[in-house]
Amino acid sequence: MLNFKHYSLVRHYFVMSPSLSQPSLSSAEFPLAHAAHAAQQRLIEVFDALAPKPGMTRSSLEGVNLMRANSPLPRMPVMYEPSIVIVCQGRKRGYLGDQVFQYDAQQYLVLSVPLPFECETEATPDEPFLGISIRVDLTMVAELLMALNETQGAARNEPLGIYSTPLDPALSNAVQRLLDALVSPLDARILAPGIVREICYRVLTGEQGDAIRAALTHQNHFGRVAKALRRIHADYHGALDVDTLAAEAGMSLAVFHAQFKAVTATSPMQYVKTTRLHHARLLMVQDGLNAGAAAARVGYESASQFSREFKRLFGLSPVDEVKRMRAIYDSPPPRIVKPVARYVTAV
Repeated sequence: MLNFKHYSLVRHYFVMSPSLSQPSLSSAEFPLAHAAHAAQQRLIEVFDALAPKPGMTRSSLEGVNLMRANSPLPRMPVMYEPSIVIVCQGRKRGYLGDQVFQYDAQQYLVLSVPLPFECETEATPDEPFLGISIRVDLTMVAELLMALNETQGAARNEPLGIYSTPLDPALSNAVQRLLDALVSPLDARILAPGIVREICYRVLTGEQGDAIRAALTHQNHFGRVAKALRRIHADYHGALDVDTLAAEAGMSLAVFHAQFKAVTATSPMQYVKTTRLHHARLLMVQDGLNAGAAAARVGYESASQFSREFKRLFGLSPVDEVKRMRAIYDSPPPRIVKPVARYVTAV
């Protein structure tokens, strides 16, 4: 079993010899360090095969993406879909309002709702950032809850839209088996879906599984906000107003505003605007649309307003931001073919 916590064991198991200025291994510690090094090398080989280029690589299994960064990435706006993000090497920090979330080989990240936040990445050419993102399939979650006989129940923790939690051996083992399965097309088709289900089960029954449960029920404020977020992502390019969103969520306008901000750290209309801008950036980088066409596609009537708001969010004009993204990832990521409403994901 490969536990991601121990990828860095090699450097921790060096001891200093009193007669030498460079580290050496004790005879008792060498086998463990050797095993950790071999496991890490296996991990790197898998990622080199599945995701050789920087950026987000779609695996052969729908909803499973591989992330790679060969150099550090500064703090920048991103938007993640409801997902489980497990880091195999390197580190990321997410910023949402005044909260900071670190996810690395010791802690994994879970988003129970789609959220825009800011993220920075630690990586080097010698130790690139390597991670895997698994979309949270709410239908699968509902089936698991039915099997667990937990369609209702009091939450053990206050639900959060985003959180990091310690990675346990059972979950890290499942992720390693998933990565191994993805190398083989036949294993990916036959074995990988079951392993993804196992991973969702592990997270759902883990320390912070309540947030995913809460996102499925409309009997609490968190679940109603989650429903509104799904509505926004389905219709972000259309005419959305807060009154309608609040009514659909079954809340008064004041309560909806307060609860929405508690989950997302922003207002409903600012969230809509941010969602549109992220989708526009995706259209320009991945699909090659110009700024005017992307603006119209996501619901902007004024190209100048789009450019102003785009620069306010990303810090660069649309043209310069597309150049920056393509420079970071060497070339545009593969075009997404399926013409369906998309969440925005980013490394």
